Amino acid sequence: MNELSRTPQNTKANNGKSESLLLNLLFNIIIPTVILTKLSGDDYLGTRLAIVVALAFPVIYGLKDFVAARKINFFSALGVVSVFLTGGISLLELDPAYIAIKEALIPAIFGLATIVSLKTPYPLVKTFLYNDKILQTDRVAAALTEKGNGLHFEKCLSNASWMVAGSFFLSSLLNYLLATLLITAQPGTVEFNDQLGKMTALSFPVIALPAMLVLMGALFYLFRGITKLTGLSLEDVIHHHDKKGK
Repeated sequence: MNELSRTPQNTKANNGKSESLLLNLLFNIIIPTVILTKLSGDDYLGTRLAIVVALAFPVIYGLKDFVAARKINFFSALGVVSVFLTGGISLLELDPAYIAIKEALIPAIFGLATIVSLKTPYPLVKTFLYNDKILQTDRVAAALTEKGNGLHFEKCLSNASWMVAGSFFLSSLLNYLLATLLITAQPGTVEFNDQLGKMTALSFPVIALPAMLVLMGALFYLFRGITKLTGLSLEDVIHHHDKKGK
């Protein structure tokens, strides 16, 4: 999930964001899809080596993020675990039904973690939406205290958390349906690799876009709650960068 922490005024930041999105698509979708669908035959890599090479790219991308951030991100780590599970199921030639279960399980874990985090001092909605990379959270907190709307805002955050969790549960359902419909061949065959490649290619338009729309809805809901409860405009609370990039 890409950060929404830059504004159009910072051209350098935008270029970095565009480059990051391109690398994300290349390493996680485009290159693995091409390898699985075009290079799995015996004349090329073969079924097993194609799986290993294709899945190496998202692992490399995840490790690159880890090196850049210099800390372990739970969600990135779970993504890498998901890739290894796909590889393990494929190389061990287990029943393809396990692919569908695994595809549904990972986003479901995200959704459950989001809900469970509501019972902790650190709800995950603050990681996804309400954080100081996007918003001037100190200014928001001060305005909420001044107007005595702190409890109302906690309710708003709770509702947004359920919307975020809903986006993960939607992704879980769509993952399961897509995998069930597409993955019918037995692992260890060229047909299986081809189906896995097609599933990878369709994962963005079929799964990521609908889930992203729900997430954006949660973001706009939270923004509306902030402006209503603080009396501040959205321009007042979103981080800005001047033209000099300060």
